[in-house]
Amino acid sequence: MNNIIRTTGQTPADQPLAIRTIGSGPPVICLHALGHDSSDFDPLVARLSDRFRFVLVDWPGHGAAGPDVAPVSAGRYAELLDLVLPALNLDKPIVIGNSIGGAAAILYASRNPVRGVVLCNSGGLIEVTPSITRICNLFARLFGGGEHGAFWFPAFYALYYRLVLVSPAARARRSQIVANGPRLAKFLREAWVSFGRPDADLRATAASLTVPVWVAWAIRDKVLPLKNCLPAIKTLKDGKLSKFDAGHSVFIEQPDAFASGFAEWAATLPAKTI
Repeated sequence: MNNIIRTTGQTPADQPLAIRTIGSGPPVICLHALGHDSSDFDPLVARLSDRFRFVLVDWPGHGAAGPDVAPVSAGRYAELLDLVLPALNLDKPIVIGNSIGGAAAILYASRNPVRGVVLCNSGGLIEVTPSITRICNLFARLFGGGEHGAFWFPAFYALYYRLVLVSPAARARRSQIVANGPRLAKFLREAWVSFGRPDADLRATAASLTVPVWVAWAIRDKVLPLKNCLPAIKTLKDGKLSKFDAGHSVFIEQPDAFASGFAEWAATLPAKTI
């Protein structure tokens, strides 16, 4: 089954998500990073759609999704999931989240029944200090240049993404993401502003989760280094950490290893249908 669900609300852009469902089996919600889209998870779907039903979400303005009336933040994205996902009648899904998608997954799992959570270089796992806020605001200004058509932005963004997706397997996907950079720069600016606010610190929320959490970390990440997030990871009640030789999105960069690790971890979950 491969269905595209375009969400609509009672007011324009009230629920600006696009959702694809592919495969059969226990449901797995997939939440992508900023500047990406749900096709990030196509390698995982290709390997495991005979065993899981993948629910692939495009964030507002990304992929097939329309715009939003609210600025970007993990909190806003989690609110949209709360609005949209009940209509799909998912029975305690697994939630996979990358970057801001990981932060949204933490928030969603903290207030909805889920079977487990997979955090791939997730946001929300470091203290938002004044230094972090300054760094986030700097990146927001850089992406603001792209939003306003600065001539230097395409070259900057291409260089930036060579530090984000570092593995040879990600070359084609990286090129697609870089090509979309100018169009998505507004969302990237809004996101980086949100990363520097106190409510971006989700360490306590993550520590409160009582479901199994698989932390699948790309250890060559320059944006979210493991050493900065490890103290929060160690507070997870039922957490398992696996390390991968990748830059930011392990399911793109090491698709075979991630799919194998995910299937092995999911098989350990206490559930009716796994």
